[in-house]
Amino acid sequence: MASIVDRFKHAWNAFRSADRFVPNPDTGGISYTYRPDRPRLSRGNERSIVTSVLNRIAMDAAALAVKHVRLDEEGRYKETINSGLNECLNLSANIDQTGRAFLQDVYLSLLDEGHVAIVPVDTDVSPINSNSYEILSLRVGKVVEWYPQSVRISLYNERVGRTEEIVLPKTSVAIIENPMYAVMNEPNSTLQRLIRKLNMLDVVDEQTSSGKLDMIIQLPYVIKTEARQQQAEIRRKKIEEQLTGSRYGIAYIDGTERITQLNRAVDNNLMAQIEYLTSMLYSQLGISTAVLDGTADEAVMNNYYTRTVEPPVSALCDGIKRTFLTKTARTQGQSIMFFRDPFKLMPTSSVADIADKFTRNEILSPNEIRQIIGRIPSSDPESDVLRNRNISQSNEEQRPAPAESEERMLDEVNE
Repeated sequence: MASIVDRFKHAWNAFRSADRFVPNPDTGGISYTYRPDRPRLSRGNERSIVTSVLNRIAMDAAALAVKHVRLDEEGRYKETINSGLNECLNLSANIDQTGRAFLQDVYLSLLDEGHVAIVPVDTDVSPINSNSYEILSLRVGKVVEWYPQSVRISLYNERVGRTEEIVLPKTSVAIIENPMYAVMNEPNSTLQRLIRKLNMLDVVDEQTSSGKLDMIIQLPYVIKTEARQQQAEIRRKKIEEQLTGSRYGIAYIDGTERITQLNRAVDNNLMAQIEYLTSMLYSQLGISTAVLDGTADEAVMNNYYTRTVEPPVSALCDGIKRTFLTKTARTQGQSIMFFRDPFKLMPTSSVADIADKFTRNEILSPNEIRQIIGRIPSSDPESDVLRNRNISQSNEEQRPAPAESEERMLDEVNE
């Protein structure tokens, strides 16, 4: 009974007026009808088909897990470190973004701008005065000015709700550069040329569909004197008034007058150039239309992940490891690694065969396979043991120990 009373006593509802949350007036009182910290694409990318390509690459790159790990003496993955940096990369990067949303923000801004800065906004000690600090939150910033030892960054300030510019040393922020900068971000690169051609095509389409008639009226007299020109101007205005004042846009002319229509399709090679630049961009990025529409097979997807997705992810891991991990931490085996689930590209019909090969060759245990396919671990202790299930246990027990076999061989030699 006491638990029920205590439950009702401490119960809370978001819509109760007694203890409703009241915003702090010291926050500035700024509000938006859209999310202010979302990345805004530049260079006209938001007006072209390039947006879908960049967003697809950013989504696939963010699907790869980036972790703060510890390596063994051979440089192999040993365990995941439960640190603030690992929590930012996998759970919550800041008050607005989860770890995956933060990574997608990094990749999308990186592909669009060419370089981004990952800023540790909240830390336990100042990163400017100390090399060893715990990272509590991360934000993606845009580098607006470069100095020899520092950078000016445009960064969203979650405390006041607006973007501000701050100057930070290069040693305390992770600056990531797009590995495909020459193809995507150079002023005369393939991607920028494609964007310019698409903008030109938009201008031509707007002119074609602007609603103008583009016609020439031939009057039955020669227009050379000023009086005749004024008379022709009056005639043109009367026809315009007839067309605009008519419900269905109908006008009449004299039998001696003629009208020549000029509103016809303009022949140009813009579409051919756009198709050529698009195919060239896809080939240079290692992407295809099959990847975008979801019909790519396993070989095409592996090529896409290797040539297109892996370079920016590796650049992110190297930048974070270089900036946020001290030399002492790297000596102790700490590192930043990314992991890709190879089973995502496997069809359901192949999962059983792959699981059998992995367990038979003692690569994964049965419980690890069950985790991959979304099943709970088995309570059987043997399910966590790396062992070939095709070899019976009785044969293994009958097999002589290495020491016994060596003694038996020595006895045979002595005899």
